[in-house]
Amino acid sequence: MTVTAKPTGQWKDWVGLVCRLVLGGVMLAAGIPKAMNIAESQQATRAYQLLPYELANAWGMVMPFVEVVIGVLLIIGLKTRLAAIIGALLMLAFVIGIISVWARGIKIDCGCFGGGGPVDDPKYGQELLRDGALLLTALWLAIRPRTKFSLDARLFG
Repeated sequence: MTVTAKPTGQWKDWVGLVCRLVLGGVMLAAGIPKAMNIAESQQATRAYQLLPYELANAWGMVMPFVEVVIGVLLIIGLKTRLAAIIGALLMLAFVIGIISVWARGIKIDCGCFGGGGPVDDPKYGQELLRDGALLLTALWLAIRPRTKFSLDARLFG
C-alpha cells in the first residue's frame, strides 16, 4: 500500500506572496513621492475634476500616507486582508477616476507616482491595465490573505 500526499495548496501561498509584494511595492512607490510633495498630490487630485476643491485637497493630502501604510502592511504581511481590501478600494477608485477623465475628454497625467496635471498624450489604456491588474492582486489577497513569509502567519498562525 502506498500513501500519497494530498496537494496542500501551497502554490496559492506563493501566489499570495507575489501579489502581496507587487501590490505593496507599487503602493509604496506611488505613495512616497506624493507624500514628499503634498501640493503636487493635491494638484493631481484636483485635475480629475471629480471632487469639490477642498475635498480634492484633503484627499490629495491623505491618500499618499494611506498608500504608504497599506504598502508597508502588505510587504510585511500584517493585517493582509484589511490592507488588501483598502488597496482594492483605492485601485477601484483610481480605475473609476481614469475612466471618468478619459470619457470626459480631459487630458491629464494620472499622478499615480507623483506629478499629475495636464498632458498632450495621456496613457489611459496603460494606466487602466496596470490598475486593473493591481485590483486583481488585491482581490486575490482579500479572498485568500494567507501567504508565505507573512507576519500574519507568525503572529496568528
